[in-house]
Amino acid sequence: MTATSFVIPGLTRYPVKRNVAAGDTLFTVFLLLILLSASATVGANEILARQNYILNCQGCHLPDGSGSEGNVPKMNDFVGYFLHVPGGREFIVQVPGAAGAPISDQELADVMNWMLLNFSKNELPDPFVPYNAEEIAKLRKEPLIDMHHRREELVARIKDKLGATEY
Repeated sequence: MTATSFVIPGLTRYPVKRNVAAGDTLFTVFLLLILLSASATVGANEILARQNYILNCQGCHLPDGSGSEGNVPKMNDFVGYFLHVPGGREFIVQVPGAAGAPISDQELADVMNWMLLNFSKNELPDPFVPYNAEEIAKLRKEPLIDMHHRREELVARIKDKLGATEY
């Protein structure tokens, strides 16, 4: 056996003993599995966020975020505009469906960030500041009063400030 070492980004150096007689294939597969599992956590939040969107939001807002005219507001190509006006960032978290979702603050932050980046990336402010669990926890404690009137006010601000008319 020969000793070999390898480095996984973000982790320390680990010595590995491999059996040269068994060939490099097993060793290569072993390294690939380690690297894939280390990088899988990066995509895990996105997968869980999408799953939470499906379970908690998609029933009303539909798979593509298009909503239903007159009943459920669309998110695609619009929801990012809320982050441009005072009170808009707070509003989209405080709507009852989001604030009351039976998921953790971190999971809701991940859902909000996933939703914004997947449905309305082009409408986001530059720079886009992602939500975090602390912000979500604070906003969930502040109930939204008169959701429909508040949304109308914010949409009017968006139209005045950005000229966005498609809602």
